[in-house]
Amino acid sequence: MRSKLYFLCIGLLFFSGNLFAQEKSNVKFGNVSEKDFNTKIYPIDSNASAVVIADIGYSAIEGNTKGWFSLVYKHFKRLHILNKNGYDAANVSISLYADGDAEEELNKLKAVTYNLENGKVVETKLDVKASVFKDKISKNRVVKKFTFPNVKEGSIIEYEYTITSDFLQNLQPWEFQGAYPRLWSEYNLALPEFLGYVFLTRGYKKYDINDKKLRSESFTILDSRGIGASERYQFTANVSDNRWVMKNVPALKEESFTSTIDNHIAKIEFQLSEYRQPLTYRNIMGSWPKLANDLMEADFFGKPVTKDNGWLKDIVKPLIEGVNGNKEKAHKIFAYVRDNFTCTNHSDLFAEQTLKNLEKSKSGTVAEINLLLTAMLRYADIEADPVILSTRSNGMTYPLYPLITQYNYVIARIIIDGKTFYLDASEPRLGFGHLPVRCYNGHGRVINKTADAIELESDSLMERKSTTVFVVNDEKGNIVGSMLQNPGYYESFNLRERIKEKGKEQLITDIKKAFGTEILVSKFELDSLDKYEEVLGIKYDFDFTGEKEDIIYLNPMFGEGYKENPFKSAERLYPVEMPYGFDETYTLQMDVPSGYEVDELPKSMVVKLNEENEGMFEYRISQSGSGISFRSRIRISRAYFMPEEYEMLREFFNLVVKKQAEQIVLKKKK
Repeated sequence: MRSKLYFLCIGLLFFSGNLFAQEKSNVKFGNVSEKDFNTKIYPIDSNASAVVIADIGYSAIEGNTKGWFSLVYKHFKRLHILNKNGYDAANVSISLYADGDAEEELNKLKAVTYNLENGKVVETKLDVKASVFKDKISKNRVVKKFTFPNVKEGSIIEYEYTITSDFLQNLQPWEFQGAYPRLWSEYNLALPEFLGYVFLTRGYKKYDINDKKLRSESFTILDSRGIGASERYQFTANVSDNRWVMKNVPALKEESFTSTIDNHIAKIEFQLSEYRQPLTYRNIMGSWPKLANDLMEADFFGKPVTKDNGWLKDIVKPLIEGVNGNKEKAHKIFAYVRDNFTCTNHSDLFAEQTLKNLEKSKSGTVAEINLLLTAMLRYADIEADPVILSTRSNGMTYPLYPLITQYNYVIARIIIDGKTFYLDASEPRLGFGHLPVRCYNGHGRVINKTADAIELESDSLMERKSTTVFVVNDEKGNIVGSMLQNPGYYESFNLRERIKEKGKEQLITDIKKAFGTEILVSKFELDSLDKYEEVLGIKYDFDFTGEKEDIIYLNPMFGEGYKENPFKSAERLYPVEMPYGFDETYTLQMDVPSGYEVDELPKSMVVKLNEENEGMFEYRISQSGSGISFRSRIRISRAYFMPEEYEMLREFFNLVVKKQAEQIVLKKKK
């Protein structure tokens, strides 16, 4: 697996003092003056529609009155709205964790909008009671939302609040980067030695201040929940004051070929790992085998798969009756689940209904569908286990740590005659042994006794596409042609989805548009439309409807070339994450139209992407008598490229776009 540690740093952080460790932000809540409005354009980003002036957070652990500890998180943020495109910054959402009736508490919320009117600063305060709304996102997530009042171009807005939490596992993460540039981003954490947390960081930007100081602190715990006098516990422990600061942090903008921007935002997260002295020692995080075992024993995951599912007899037995070999049995079971169940949610890890109810309703989440698939395969005596993974849009995981919250997807793994297959029955037109592109995001775990690690890398996928075109003169001297195309597997999958949704006629319309000139399409055929393990075959004839000119300009790619560079930005700060490598071959055999001769042909060329030959572009064209032969091939053998390789990749595709736009020039014979 290609190393990605440049942006995914895992483990405990090491701190060192810093000559500038005492540097502080001078931005304070309520301290806004006329001069703060003077800046109209900020050097960090002259095109920014809003700029974060200061973003400062502080987390600490305190004893509470419930006989334990609470997390206290304080957050202050000030922004300058420069134009209307920055109004979104005035919409604030504060996420709170909930578990049953218990919920993190939001308090001390203040929010103010400042405007400069007639040379004076006018403030408009948020009416917290009337303007803050609560929205329950999920079983464990509540969001409180508000919008700043009286926001205009040039407004300065700021807010602060405190969150008190009894959930020690929810130590607040911190994002140093976001949609708008940040002049000052700071996070402080006071961490007592009796609680162990793993520090997890992402991003490419280094800290300007990274400081740690040790001190002692007295902790008091009251337990007033019983009858009678409260119990009081007091002790002293060492505390580390951690401080991280980033200055002049650029906005992180979405680029093409990015699995999720969240992978690359500069941020720090925390995972509770253990209780230490003077508390009773307890390993909180555990291990992958322990987590796997817990999942297999859970009613919402593994138990429905492993228990005696006698009710499956009436479903599985007719499917595999008379079928020889486990592979064919697996095919039959997979096709049944895929073709008879509708997936309602492609981002879910646990079952919320029983598998028996799922079989009746024929509708469920990706977890439920693939857990049912696993149970049916096991009932047929096929070695099958569920696999948990994180999809591309969900983000990269930290493989070393058994953090279940990182994962959002379930597939099935089967082993037949020593060969491994991964199955996902949640997509109606996905073939046996294929996974959706979204699943190829690196680390996954097989949920069995050994908790086997697997790697599903996009670099392992190769899309192969071939296109063959023949152009001849008909008996009337018109230019007519035929095209035969076999798209790659995932392009075939997407085309099947489009055809199902919009019909074949829309595909024909798209083909006509791609040509860039008026054509007639006839004898259109689709091969292997219902054979989901195979790629599509697309065949059609075409002829040009335009009038013949004295000079004809003809692009030999006939609409199949790259029209624009997919890499538009001049620079890139994070990796290129294509869904797969690809190998596209296009060939043309063409008769020169009757009455015409070749005036100009493009020049042939072959270019390598790099010294390792991990990509190439071949463009070969020649004339023999009245015939023209042409071949274009683009091969990119891996999907993941580091930021320092971006310029090379961009220039490569600049050349491809330019070359594939070149035309054959034909002129009438004199």
